[in-house]
Amino acid sequence: MPLPRPAQTPGRDAILRARGDAIIRVRDLVVGFGDRTVLKGLNLDIRRGEILGFVGPSGQGKSVLTRTLLGLVPKRAGTIEVFGEDVDGLTLAQRRVIERRWGVLFQQGALFSALTVKQNIQVPMREHLNLSERLLDEFARLKIEMVGLRADAADKLPSELSGGMIKRAALARALALDPEVLFLDEPTSGLDPIGAGEFDDLVATLQRTLGLTVFMVTHDLDSLYTACDRIAALGDGQIIAEGPIDAMLASDHPWLRSYFHGKRARAIVTGDARAAAS
Repeated sequence: MPLPRPAQTPGRDAILRARGDAIIRVRDLVVGFGDRTVLKGLNLDIRRGEILGFVGPSGQGKSVLTRTLLGLVPKRAGTIEVFGEDVDGLTLAQRRVIERRWGVLFQQGALFSALTVKQNIQVPMREHLNLSERLLDEFARLKIEMVGLRADAADKLPSELSGGMIKRAALARALALDPEVLFLDEPTSGLDPIGAGEFDDLVATLQRTLGLTVFMVTHDLDSLYTACDRIAALGDGQIIAEGPIDAMLASDHPWLRSYFHGKRARAIVTGDARAAAS
């Protein structure tokens, strides 16, 4: 049973097609804190239906971009279009409609420690929807099942969960409103290689079955090879390269060569990284 969908702006699909089907379009974005400028005229398109991996050196602003897209960090200049709408021109009510259409998984899960898994998943439902307790429980159960958690996880507190279970519970909450776009901030950090691989497989399966667009900030090379359709690399406040994994492998940029061909990089030299990884 799908959740009620928010009303959509007339002509939005035509606008997206004119933009090259970019569901999020960032142009000349400048973000900073005090005297420090973090993002310096950044341009980026996030395309409908893709898993976009976002990489870059630590401290260069990957999470800052995510939080700016979500409206949690103010920008100094530039434009951000989401679903064909310039966010600067939206009313508060229009902004809330758009926010219903995305889900977010923060790096450490950010579950409410005093709430059970079921209650955490129900938070966005209670905020945006008018549902009976029976329906709230039913939808929460469906989301728990969707992310591969056992049914008895519903009544557990975050302190009773393993790291992998916390990630899945947070993903279930991110999916609570049946979003079209999913933001993932370092989703496999802290997981062992088996757990990280299983989580990547889960994200890829959900993306295919639900038709999601996924923006994934990650340092995990395996995630980039096996889960992402396209990669964008951040350096010195701008996008220094973007494209499929073979474009990253072929790049002569010093940081990209160090990252993708360094000691911890996977030994893949073919253009079809997905086939090589399978």
